[in-house]
Amino acid sequence: MSSQVSVNQGYNSQLPGSYPHLIPAKTLNPVSGQSNYGGSQTVSPLSNYQGPGQTLYRPPAASNPVTSSLPSVPVPRMPLPASQNPAATPMPSGSFLPGANVQPPLNWQYNYPSTGSQINHCPRSSSQPTISGNTNLTSHQYVSSGDPPLQNNLTKSGIASNTNNGSMVVHNSYDEIEGGGFLATPQYANKNPTMSRSVGYSYPSLPPGYQNTAPPSTTGMPPSSLNYSSGPQGFTQTPLGANHLTASMSGLSLHPEGLRVINLLQERNMLPSTPLQPPVPNLHEDIQKLNCNPELFRCTLTSIPQTQALLNKAKLPLGLLLHPFKDLVQLPVVTSSTIVRCRSCRTYINPFVNFLDQRRWKCNLCYRVNDVPEEFMYNPLTRVYGEPHRRPEVQNATIEFMAPSEYMLRPPQPPVYLFVFDVSHNAVETGYLNSVCQSLLDNLDLLPGNTRTKIGFITFDSTIHFYSLQEGLSQPQMLIVSDIEDVFIPMPENLLVNLNESKELVQDLLKTLPQMFTKTLETQSALGPALQAAFKLMSPTGGRMSVFQTQLPTLGVGALRPREEPNQRSSAKEIHLTPSTDFYKKLALDCSGQQVAVDLFLLSGQYSDLASLGCISRYSAGSVYYYPSYHHQQNPVQVQKLQKELQRYLTRKIGFEAVMRIRCTKGLSIHTFHGNFFVRSTDLLSLPNVNPDAGYAVQMSVEESLTDTQLVSFQSALLYTSSKGERRIRVHTLCLPVVSTLNEVFLGADVQAISGLLANMAVDRSVTASLSDARDALVNAVIDSLSAYHSSVLSSQQPGLMVPFSLRLFPLFVLALLKQKSFQTGTNARLDERIFAMCQVKNQPLVYLMLTTHPTLYRVDNLSDEGALNINDRTIPQPPILQLSVEKLSRDGAFLMDAGSVLMLWVGKNCGQNFLSQVLGVQNYALIPQTMTDLPELDTPESARIIAFISWLREQRPFFPILYVIRDDSPMKANFLQNMVEDRTESALSYYEFLLHIQQQVNK
Repeated sequence: MSSQVSVNQGYNSQLPGSYPHLIPAKTLNPVSGQSNYGGSQTVSPLSNYQGPGQTLYRPPAASNPVTSSLPSVPVPRMPLPASQNPAATPMPSGSFLPGANVQPPLNWQYNYPSTGSQINHCPRSSSQPTISGNTNLTSHQYVSSGDPPLQNNLTKSGIASNTNNGSMVVHNSYDEIEGGGFLATPQYANKNPTMSRSVGYSYPSLPPGYQNTAPPSTTGMPPSSLNYSSGPQGFTQTPLGANHLTASMSGLSLHPEGLRVINLLQERNMLPSTPLQPPVPNLHEDIQKLNCNPELFRCTLTSIPQTQALLNKAKLPLGLLLHPFKDLVQLPVVTSSTIVRCRSCRTYINPFVNFLDQRRWKCNLCYRVNDVPEEFMYNPLTRVYGEPHRRPEVQNATIEFMAPSEYMLRPPQPPVYLFVFDVSHNAVETGYLNSVCQSLLDNLDLLPGNTRTKIGFITFDSTIHFYSLQEGLSQPQMLIVSDIEDVFIPMPENLLVNLNESKELVQDLLKTLPQMFTKTLETQSALGPALQAAFKLMSPTGGRMSVFQTQLPTLGVGALRPREEPNQRSSAKEIHLTPSTDFYKKLALDCSGQQVAVDLFLLSGQYSDLASLGCISRYSAGSVYYYPSYHHQQNPVQVQKLQKELQRYLTRKIGFEAVMRIRCTKGLSIHTFHGNFFVRSTDLLSLPNVNPDAGYAVQMSVEESLTDTQLVSFQSALLYTSSKGERRIRVHTLCLPVVSTLNEVFLGADVQAISGLLANMAVDRSVTASLSDARDALVNAVIDSLSAYHSSVLSSQQPGLMVPFSLRLFPLFVLALLKQKSFQTGTNARLDERIFAMCQVKNQPLVYLMLTTHPTLYRVDNLSDEGALNINDRTIPQPPILQLSVEKLSRDGAFLMDAGSVLMLWVGKNCGQNFLSQVLGVQNYALIPQTMTDLPELDTPESARIIAFISWLREQRPFFPILYVIRDDSPMKANFLQNMVEDRTESALSYYEFLLHIQQQVNK
């Protein structure tokens, strides 16, 4: 068990210094992180675009390079409504599709067992330092991804692994530990299976640690219409391998609907009235029932093209979208002395390997034949010997292993939480400290952790204030450091204290902090020096740093100047999307090297340069939270939102000192990562913290032909330390068929996953090139794929805009992206709001990204129990989903728009008296308050239904959507109408105009 490693081992830690970035095809300035392209900038399709500074060194396998068949002209292909200048296209503020039958993360009221946390990601490719423990800050040693890892020649008990010659090898890099070619499990030199019984692992008579861990409640979980079983399946291995595939693989019998060709100009209303489901891969049912749940792991193409040439022809992006640390209702946890992995590529054994016989299994990624270890022959669930294919590891595509000591670089770190508060005059004015300190007081006992949990506080204005919370003090002691040029830590041993031992002092401090600075006249903000101090304090252990900032930093390192020009907000040109300094990125890389993640809470009404500040979270695997115009009196709904989101943030599970690697079948390769993290050693993502609310994406290519392969697999492995101090590995494996025709590639397209990956790529393009470039590339992605379909799949050229059934919503979702806050033009969006929307694209799991892009509209003045869900004795109405067009509204109804981070209830002028009195509690329309943000709980069935429905929507996401009740004459009505994606606005096409434009380009 991970917690049993002795703590007195010496660890040599390398602290990161400079990070050289090796990037093909463009030069990266390591200081600014900006890419300089040679030659003129051309608009190429996003599907061939490789993100900024994230393209990894891999020798090209194919002899012919991937080239765009598009003209390389920077001419936008998207016309504008008359009266508009060419670059303009607005977008609705928040939106989000209720896709994929999301299993809600959790109810707001849940208290979660703390075993892991998730992260945001935005990696850069580079040769990066190999980090070993974090205790001594010693010499800087770097290992480029091509070099052999540094070997530490000390022998440490519990961290050595047996190699065949019996010598001890110690890992000092996570790359070796997770298994980049390093054999972390004991190897058996003796190839005679009957002899290997002498290994002598004995199983207790009761099934050992196979637990199904569940959060305390499963409230609000919609029943999934796809059966992705999480429990063990009774199943014989025979039909599984590629050598046993049935004829149904090649037939398209699973896609009767999928064969339809649709003319979008005639059938525009293709939006389903129920949440859109991901396509089911065309696999033998015995394989599919074991496949990974698409909420955790899904691919843009559920049928993988056999060659890169076929992929290029389809003009669709190939990539994966992951939600690897999602809260799960059921998760098999395996405690075993041996974690069985492929000896060649280090893949974890999974449901899609082939058992050649009881003693040998063939890896589904590299095809190596491996021996089955003796102890794997016994199945502790059935207590039967000789059935390795029935073990939980081979019956579950998602599984968690308790990791032995070989998977540790140092003893598991304790949970460490450091809070850094802006206490300048501006900060005190907002009143945020009251809310945050109260939330901390309320949730102090629910922080994930154990008896080792540590906590500390720093406040700052023009100086930095530390708080000694040493056991035995009668009250907290404040220590002020005014030298912000050369920050030092006073009394380092008493500033991060054991929470259990110093709880009363911590509570005292939280009660007094909000009052301590009420009279302050300090207007300056030394954020940079405060972050340096926090980093120095945390670097010996690692942990989570939560930073609260309310303005532009003005003093010391990291000071910033205003860059926003309000008259340029609506233009697609020359807006500042790149950081103005490399200070925050460099500090984030230092944090990442010492296992510290930084979460930034920005509560500001003024421009705060989130493009620069956000780097501190992006590269340290933290998250950004943004509350524009936060004020405790003038903006009470933001106070409610902050409190709800803080409760989730403080109590959700968290994983520390994590790394994640994604492997795929031989012939496929990953070249670009999206999310919040730092890429170590070409394909290892460094995640100092991992949280259940973060999503990741990767782009892939077909490097070698898959002609001899009928199935491919993808596997993500997340190695982390739980808040209880256990080292764990969470593994997800996805299996998909390989196809040889263009029609089959189109049939298996997952339009939501494609839209999500394109959004990630478009954020990168906005930053490295320009916003207008990114917009053009999004439009080109639709034109190119539909042109390919027209020219290569359709037998006869028919009038109209013909699309395969799988892509019937592709133009709609891309139009929604063009109107999304990240990419819209022609509106007065604040720069920080745009940057925050881009951060969300890179960091949100797909289901939330789709909802904020394409909101969901319901009519709610006539809710009934017909078709309702019954969850924990609550009846949740399920009204049909409507198109996002004013045509669908009527003055005599009430309509709820779910845009992800906000809910808007528009009440028509002639709405029935019944709804007004039974739901809103008013006698007539004029009495609806202008600023209504809560529905009264009335003792009527109508009130109960709509409140149950809104609560259910809120429970399904980790952030708290504010509800606005909107009258016809309300100023909020403009926001509501802006989310009507299908309607024309001053600067953006309607859906029908967009389809005509696409048709014109496709038929050229």
